[in-house]
Amino acid sequence: MTRFDFFSSPIGLGHVTRDIAITNNLQDLQANFVTGSGAAKILKKINWQVDDVYNPPSFIVENGSLKNPAKWLWNYYKYYKDCKNISESILQKSNSNLVVSDEDFASLTVAQEKKIPTILVTDILETHFTKGLASFIEKKMNKSMNEIIKKCDVVILPENGDDYENIKKVGPIVRETQHTREELRDKFEFKKKTIVISIGGTDAGLFLIQKAIDAISKIDQDLEIILVSGPSVSKKFENVRNFGFVENLHELIYAADLVISLAGKSTIDEAKAYGTPGIFIPIKGHFEQEDNARDEGYEFQDVFRLEKIISSKLEEKRNQVNTEGAKKAAEIIQKIIK
Repeated sequence: MTRFDFFSSPIGLGHVTRDIAITNNLQDLQANFVTGSGAAKILKKINWQVDDVYNPPSFIVENGSLKNPAKWLWNYYKYYKDCKNISESILQKSNSNLVVSDEDFASLTVAQEKKIPTILVTDILETHFTKGLASFIEKKMNKSMNEIIKKCDVVILPENGDDYENIKKVGPIVRETQHTREELRDKFEFKKKTIVISIGGTDAGLFLIQKAIDAISKIDQDLEIILVSGPSVSKKFENVRNFGFVENLHELIYAADLVISLAGKSTIDEAKAYGTPGIFIPIKGHFEQEDNARDEGYEFQDVFRLEKIISSKLEEKRNQVNTEGAKKAAEIIQKIIK
């Protein structure tokens, strides 16, 4: 079986979950994952091979707003340099003939220097975290990122649209389940109308948990709240079933009647793929989440009117969207490695 190195950004869980979806569709290929934090924990839970070596910087979020993005950007630059040294060491030992990266640009830089074929999986082509003087530094970083992107053999975007240059748009990339919705509801013992609250791999969504629970408590329906608090939250909440940190959020989403989440692309795509109505609240000032939320008709201020939105969404019909993004991405990887 042919092996290759898959470097997956550990900033949140959305990168690794879509990477799992892609890898599940590969034939006669085995991925050696390189990541860290909650992403590494998911891979260990499903008994996949992983080098747990990355330690990403945390966003500073207060009351739902991103604070001091310039400081985060500086910490990210230092993290990038650390990742470059780590990926250099790993690629030197692995003798890899392909590097696939999900928004881990350090590994791409090293691989391209070594003339190893590279594939990038990403849903952003530039960042917009900062304003003022700090934005000049970010522009330089974006320029460097753009040069790395241009050198990639293929760039896989999990969105619909036409291909151009080395960009391949494959559509949403989501994990599959072998179970029906009824089987999953039985498995999780969902007996009532069920709302899943999920905040991903960090504690940045703590504000959303409490706001959502408070709003649901005011709705005159017999509802069950399932909290997926993730690997970074230890705080206890009343009147919820806390599933903590799970490796199969997509199945919980499928089984639920409504999902309330931060506006990460992978969670949004999984909710659409399984037809589960969703409410997606962005971290204020997080450009990527704000863009994702806007596409779904949401903004940060919606966190203050959740009761009304939840009541409306609970009446919404399910609308399952078929996607073959994971299969298409896997086909691209197999063509390159051959």
